[in-house]
Amino acid sequence: MRNLFLFIITSVFAISCIRINEPVVIDPVKLRVSPNGFFIVNEGNFGWGNGSLTYFSYDSVKTYNNFFEAVNKRPLGDVPYSMIVYGNYIYIVVNNSEKIEVIDRLSLESKATITGLISPRNIAVTGDHKAYVTSMYSDSLRILDLKTNKISGHINIKNSSEAVVVQGKKAFIANWIGGNEIFIVNTDTDQLIDSVEVGPEPESMVADKNGIIWVLCNGGWTRENFAELIGINHETNEVVKQFTFPSRMNSPLNLTRDSDGDTLFYIDEGIQCMNINSSVLPSSPFIDRGNKQFYRIGINPVNGNIVATDALDYQQNGYFMIYSGKGAFVSSHQAGIIPGNICFLVNPGHTTE
Repeated sequence: MRNLFLFIITSVFAISCIRINEPVVIDPVKLRVSPNGFFIVNEGNFGWGNGSLTYFSYDSVKTYNNFFEAVNKRPLGDVPYSMIVYGNYIYIVVNNSEKIEVIDRLSLESKATITGLISPRNIAVTGDHKAYVTSMYSDSLRILDLKTNKISGHINIKNSSEAVVVQGKKAFIANWIGGNEIFIVNTDTDQLIDSVEVGPEPESMVADKNGIIWVLCNGGWTRENFAELIGINHETNEVVKQFTFPSRMNSPLNLTRDSDGDTLFYIDEGIQCMNINSSVLPSSPFIDRGNKQFYRIGINPVNGNIVATDALDYQQNGYFMIYSGKGAFVSSHQAGIIPGNICFLVNPGHTTE
């Protein structure tokens, strides 16, 4: 209890020393979303239904909170987790509400709600007007028809699923909770064709410029195993890179990459940065953690800015910080409760994973 008290006091002091840019009240009639900005999916508290959407505009250098609710006159739902921009629409995966909200990418007006999902987590476009949705508690992927915004089928993959990356005509799906496999699905036939054994609990994935699928395995919540960073050749489905973290106390998360596809970023205490050709893991943070509770990061595909969210105590409104591509602090802004995955609008089709 004493340590918790000291942490809260230290966090409050640290925040008070940084100039926070307060959010702007939204007038949904006047405001339209500019491609020169990004969204943050605020998860909210599980079971409370207080998830929300934050938008940051580079044009006005302002933050707009509760965007979905302001426009559509209803809450977004319980634990919105990820989102993707595809064509003229945004698809927001709302985990505990077991739905996907489909909204206009500029006005944010609701266009459809996709239901019939089981604890959905992430979504990835796999072909013309087709997408896969992963599930925390189901052993199958759901296939979406993005023309009708309805479920068109499912793929049995034997276990639960989390991150999903599409490379060529293959979808790589991470078996996260208690798992240690990457399932590989042919996106033309929607058939499971292979699997690759990796470290315990593969939490996040990205594809680099060479088509290597990088998998960040956090080692499991019990910390009985070491975390690992693994690279898979997308053509042969073989492990070609493997790094083991030095301590069981390492619990890395949220692997992402820059727009060039040659630099990896992830959270492990601070924010770590690693070239894809490196032979060792980073020995020190690219951005120090300080008193922050880094939760999610994203890299602006145009200017290279690093956006990092801070969930604070997971009960009150959190913050997001913008850093330059060289790691220098730029600004700090208030978001919603548990600010999570980040989606940039400058590159339609970009997902939060």
